[in-house]
Amino acid sequence: MFRKLPGDETRNLVSTTPDTAVVFRPAVVKTPAIVTIVIWLSRLFAGLARLVVRHPVAVALLVAFGVVWTLYGWRQALVLTGFLPSAGLSWALLDRASFLRLIGWRLLAFWRRVWIYRRHWQPVMIVSGLGRHLQGRDYLPRLVCVECDGWADRVTVRMLSGQAVTDWANRTDHLAHGFGSPSCRVTVAKAGRLVLTFPRRDPLAEPLPAVPIPETADVGAVEIGQCEDGTPYRLKVHGTHVLIAGATGAGKGSWLWSTIRGLLPAMRAGLVQVWALDPKRMELSFGRALFGARYAADPKECADLLDDAVSVMQERADRFAGLQRSHTPTVADPFVLVLVDEVAFLTAYQSDKQLRQRITAALATLTTQGRAVGVGVMAALQDPRKEVMNIRNLFPDKIALRLDESEQVDMVLGDGARDRGALADHISPVPERGAGVGYVRLETSPDPVRVRAAYVSDVDIREMVAEYSGRSEVA
Repeated sequence: MFRKLPGDETRNLVSTTPDTAVVFRPAVVKTPAIVTIVIWLSRLFAGLARLVVRHPVAVALLVAFGVVWTLYGWRQALVLTGFLPSAGLSWALLDRASFLRLIGWRLLAFWRRVWIYRRHWQPVMIVSGLGRHLQGRDYLPRLVCVECDGWADRVTVRMLSGQAVTDWANRTDHLAHGFGSPSCRVTVAKAGRLVLTFPRRDPLAEPLPAVPIPETADVGAVEIGQCEDGTPYRLKVHGTHVLIAGATGAGKGSWLWSTIRGLLPAMRAGLVQVWALDPKRMELSFGRALFGARYAADPKECADLLDDAVSVMQERADRFAGLQRSHTPTVADPFVLVLVDEVAFLTAYQSDKQLRQRITAALATLTTQGRAVGVGVMAALQDPRKEVMNIRNLFPDKIALRLDESEQVDMVLGDGARDRGALADHISPVPERGAGVGYVRLETSPDPVRVRAAYVSDVDIREMVAEYSGRSEVA
């Protein structure tokens, strides 16, 4: 016997007959046809509007083809079909940059959105755990748009309600392999939206020649090399402190010498002084003549030079107190940049305990009080562990070159940096491909930027010494 009960009446049913089957018949609400039509039309118009906004080039081409076919017939439409590729090819040959900016990258973004991301979106989201399949329905993050440039795709995603950025940062490997990219980086666009960067190639695979020496004396940001997007990278050294960490052969010297190279005109003008500490006696000693008396290699001499820098800092602080809160480089009060090539040798591996304490105390004093009075520190080291460098958190700006272990990335750049795409442990150990490549995390931005510093060769350093050592425009 079967009984059909509407609504929730089944919960009140008590049956003592074992062969009685209860069939639930849900209540049916009939929607007026006009409501269905209005909803369908609104969704259609909204979809067309999104299509025009996201793919204006493709839509314009289709509309132009249809208009010509309607007004002039199919023959003229075929002529237009053959003319457009020829015109586009001519434009690309005559002005490639504008063609790519206005047409090329948009068409590539349309193609990759349809063929790569939209086609694989559902399985990648479900398998990686970023989507959910519940009761026969898929709940997926929304693919908002895809933008392309010369080296990467940038995919804007709207997260599901309740998701966090860490949910995506912990699955960058899944996303990269799912969409056929060597890596994936996650950045926050705004609340609820992320930008996933999928590189298509590595523009930093080839070494960069030394950056030309600036023509003017400027103590602003120094051009070091090139960012991953092809733009020049400028590193701020005045008003901050910089820590560079990398394994042996990672290219720390490229960052040090590129910084010196960019400051040479200001050094000649008397606006900058570079104080060099070179305990290994290998890297900075090659251009020792550029530093004059402000060069130290022996640990005791290094400690004395750091104490002198502290004295300069304290003397300026006494004079500036109550008068100014920031430093402007002048000939009377130049910007002092203290370069330390292998700081771990002085702070951890030095056998003399008193020297270790003096050096650590001086570096701590400079990194906590030197920014406002124009004394900066740029230190390089190989081992970023806290017991080796216990004041690493006093450096606002940090650079991670090639590192041996994945845990070291967060030691250098801060918690979560590797999850955001700073894969410093994956940088190639081959010097031609990986030397000088690193991830920069600035005080003003939590997102790491991949950069390659230009290679300053021995010949370049000799020319710098010959041109700028022992001569100054200021007496």
